[in-house]
Amino acid sequence: MRQLWQAMMMVRQCNKAAFWRKIVYVLLQSILPIANLYVLKLLIDSIEQIVSHPYPTTSFVPYLLIMCGIYLANRIVGALSAVNNDVLSQMLIDYLSDKTQRQAAILDMSYYDNPQYYDTLHRAQQEVGYRPLQIINNTMGLIGATVSIVGVVALLWNTALWIVGVMVLAVLPGFALRLYKSQIIYRFRKNNTQTYRQTSYFSALLTGRDFAKEMRAYNLSALFRERYVGVRRILRRRLTTIIRKMGAIDIVCGVVESAAMLLAMVSLIGQTTKGAISIGSFVMLFEAFRRGVGYIQSWINSFSGLYDSRLFISNLFEFLRLKPQIVSPADALPFPKEITCVEFHNVTFRYPDMRHNVLEHYSMRFNRGKINVIEGENGYGKSTVVKLLLRFYDPDEGAITVNGIDIRQFNLEDLRKNIGTIFQDFVRYNSTLRENVTFGASGDDSKDIERVIKAVGVDKIASRLEKGLDTPLGKMFDGGNELSMGQWQRVALARMLYSNAKVLVMDEPMAWLDTESRQEVNMVMDALKEEKLIIVINHR
Repeated sequence: MRQLWQAMMMVRQCNKAAFWRKIVYVLLQSILPIANLYVLKLLIDSIEQIVSHPYPTTSFVPYLLIMCGIYLANRIVGALSAVNNDVLSQMLIDYLSDKTQRQAAILDMSYYDNPQYYDTLHRAQQEVGYRPLQIINNTMGLIGATVSIVGVVALLWNTALWIVGVMVLAVLPGFALRLYKSQIIYRFRKNNTQTYRQTSYFSALLTGRDFAKEMRAYNLSALFRERYVGVRRILRRRLTTIIRKMGAIDIVCGVVESAAMLLAMVSLIGQTTKGAISIGSFVMLFEAFRRGVGYIQSWINSFSGLYDSRLFISNLFEFLRLKPQIVSPADALPFPKEITCVEFHNVTFRYPDMRHNVLEHYSMRFNRGKINVIEGENGYGKSTVVKLLLRFYDPDEGAITVNGIDIRQFNLEDLRKNIGTIFQDFVRYNSTLRENVTFGASGDDSKDIERVIKAVGVDKIASRLEKGLDTPLGKMFDGGNELSMGQWQRVALARMLYSNAKVLVMDEPMAWLDTESRQEVNMVMDALKEEKLIIVINHR
């Protein structure tokens, strides 16, 4: 119940006004039909009196007007409730997507090396768009159905209270079935999380732009389509077996409910023909029974929906409970204004779940005033040096210092803001050329960007584009212009320089550049080495 309450509070935090409006609308939609049912009895009784008495003492007109008024009120409340639900739903999706994205942003890189993390993230993302709203809908449905059931019991209290017992007994088998089905489906989805992720991965391979060239060059589309279909076939077969079994039991529950309705109808017809109750009372009692069964079923559906959501919402809270291990110290030291050296002291490190160390007793000193170069073969651990310096991971042994201060004593944001980086697998943002550079964040004005793009030749790229720096890059959205990998690498270099960081770390910064471009970049680095500490990683 605690998780259900937390989910309800999430909905309330999302939009308090919409939350309380929803409660009011649910109560009104529960009360109005019961009132309408009683007015229907009065209307039929007044019509019967008019037919059977030559000089009737009552008129059916007031009851008719009241019924029409209740109908109109119910329609208005229904329309307002639908609008409120749609607005609340959209706001909730944005609210929870933001929470999920914020959570993912603070987690350590080590989570991304763990398949269980991807399972947790996948389950959370599956639920984030609708589960909390489903919880509020089911809770409100539970409240509304309870109010309606109380109204039906009040109508039946003096005449046919036994019908309430029949209604309850009729729907109990279906209630048990829904709870059982919720458990089975939850276990199935949780146990098959990685299988579902496989289908998403195969789909991305077949439809994503980043994979399109190799899919065609190596004729891999048929292979991965076959794998996708095969995995989906397995999932479908398992799920179909469960669904058919549940369907067969549901038919039996339907037979029980039909038998209960037959029993109630026979009894009410017998009382009416004997004159024990009026025709209006018969109509009211029959409708009360019919609707009562519906209300109890609605109550059961809402309850089982809450039970179902309680199981699935645990996936979202499981993800939100994950905590980063690499955090800023409470008493963080200010990052030095001038950087003279960065040093690795006897550092040993292995990635999570790896059997061997990537770095073992690694020591290295990098000084300002020269181009510090790290060279080595693939798997030597060169890129790992960058990740450790940025504190994406912490070493298992040893320490990394800046001006002799352990980097674990700095605020994480300050540390990373002062280390400008171009990664080997730099990101190509589907945004404007200007934003691709200014995502570096620390530049102050147009002079900075002009200086930076000229230094690495991005100004030449901009001059060939129709909108210059404001030209969208990439082909994901309308109007985008694709660049060559060498041009993209120049843009990534400009982004690093625009950061105005005190330490520049470049992992294979010239892998895509031609000879002339490499000379230009080397000249820029030579000009900066007295001002900034520069580390360059190259393959041997």
